[in-house]
Amino acid sequence: MKTYHGSCHCGALRFEADIDLGQGTLKCNCSICRKRRFWPAIVRPGAFRLLDGTPSVYLFGARRDHHYFCKDCGVHTHGTGTSPRWGAFYAVSVTCLDDASDKELAAAPTTFIDGRSDCWDAAPAVASYL
Repeated sequence: MKTYHGSCHCGALRFEADIDLGQGTLKCNCSICRKRRFWPAIVRPGAFRLLDGTPSVYLFGARRDHHYFCKDCGVHTHGTGTSPRWGAFYAVSVTCLDDASDKELAAAPTTFIDGRSDCWDAAPAVASYL
């Protein structure tokens, strides 16, 4: 477990999160994750702390998951939601972690999920484009 510091591109949103990248990251093919190329690590709510800024939020579909982004630069830093797998969670964009090294990110295991087919426990047939 390591405390990482992150931000959007312009720095208006800053956060820190306690993440064990060795526990893995996710890539999903649902409509929002695919279009954003979202690559999150899942953490419990207490492991995420917004330090500066007020994010904008995007909701769609069932409107239960919150997708947070900077109103100035447009970078999506994190999301929140609930799921049968994790309960309440934060999905932290690992690409926004300012102090995660390239080596740490490359070594983080990645699980692929088939959100497009609403099959959250299986990988899509093809995942190389994610």
